[in-house]
Amino acid sequence: MTLDIDFVRAQFPAFEVPGLGRKGFFENAGGSYMCQPVIDRLNRFFVERKVQPYGAFSASRLGGEEMDEARARLAAMLGVETEELSFGPSTSQNTYVLARAFAEAMAPGDAVVVTNQDHEANSGPWRRLADRGFEVREWTIDPETGHLDPADLEKLLDDKVRLVCFPHCSNVVGEINDVAAIARIAHAAGAAVCVDGVSYAPHGLPDVGALGADIYLFSAYKTYGPHQGIMTIKRDLGTWLPNQAHFFNGDVLYKRLTPAGPDHAQVAACAGMADYIDLVHARHFDTESDPRLRAARVHDLQRAAETALLQPLLDYLKARNDIRLIGPREATHRAPTVAIAAEREGFDLAEALAPHDIMAGGGNFYGVRPLEALGVDPAHGVLRLSFVHYTSKADVDRLIRALDHVL
Repeated sequence: MTLDIDFVRAQFPAFEVPGLGRKGFFENAGGSYMCQPVIDRLNRFFVERKVQPYGAFSASRLGGEEMDEARARLAAMLGVETEELSFGPSTSQNTYVLARAFAEAMAPGDAVVVTNQDHEANSGPWRRLADRGFEVREWTIDPETGHLDPADLEKLLDDKVRLVCFPHCSNVVGEINDVAAIARIAHAAGAAVCVDGVSYAPHGLPDVGALGADIYLFSAYKTYGPHQGIMTIKRDLGTWLPNQAHFFNGDVLYKRLTPAGPDHAQVAACAGMADYIDLVHARHFDTESDPRLRAARVHDLQRAAETALLQPLLDYLKARNDIRLIGPREATHRAPTVAIAAEREGFDLAEALAPHDIMAGGGNFYGVRPLEALGVDPAHGVLRLSFVHYTSKADVDRLIRALDHVL
């Protein structure tokens, strides 16, 4: 089945904005457009329910119910229990709190494994555990390809390792790591896994339950929603970690690792992400299904649409001898987040593309460690071309023509 691109784009008001909708948007890894169902819920909450939720009166009760709806529906789509999903100000903040909790729970001599393929948000907080006396071991990428070899992870594991932290997909390398296989390796050694899904989830919500991730984190604002961090954590692990919230919230799993009060309106609006997935499913499938299957079907539609558009771009880039294409050269092995290193600085290339109606990014994208490992000066940076399922073939064709002008 083919994704109905016209229907999809009609769900995003940004494409109707004069002077914006006609431009090719290739900086989706920095934040996607917001879909109409999220906008509708956000607006309704601010207008009708901007009161303290969970109270006795109607506006308060409805606000709390909508927040609960967001948690329940997204958890069902991700294949986890409702209480295993929580919201926080950002994924960076969620990871920071997690690292603090692990520091309180671990014993002297315990170790964590991190990678140098990560965005700094899923690397820095864990690396700081070394300042508290814990061992930090680095699972390193291939300096030519950026690939993380699971065999190298096995060499780092022993009975001291409590946690393995790695990305589902790097925001500069783009390769999709085999989470399920890595989780099996870590679990066999007695370690839990923390997966940064920020750069993967926009390309289709994953079945976290099937992947075996103990912790999975991603950002709603990169997944067509508001600026919230979304975290799932398995119940046993979440209750083992020390409470980081008010003492009276310690018995509530979705509260105990989010010390800051939630942004009520944005949490409620996250239910619009589930609305959008259901809209896309209803457009393409006649049969009823449970939330987990609906999300899986839409995931596959999104990935198929993106892969079909990505391969021609990769073929164009790998045929050039004046750039370095970072990460896999086959679309099936990666997300459509494509970084290239060239003689010109990444930001300069992004600026040069702008007059051609291409919105792209240039810089290091907090991926300082992977760029350094790949031999790319982070100050020089890369040009990053990132798109999602609402990108059209015309957008990619325009991008390739523009690259011919600026490279």
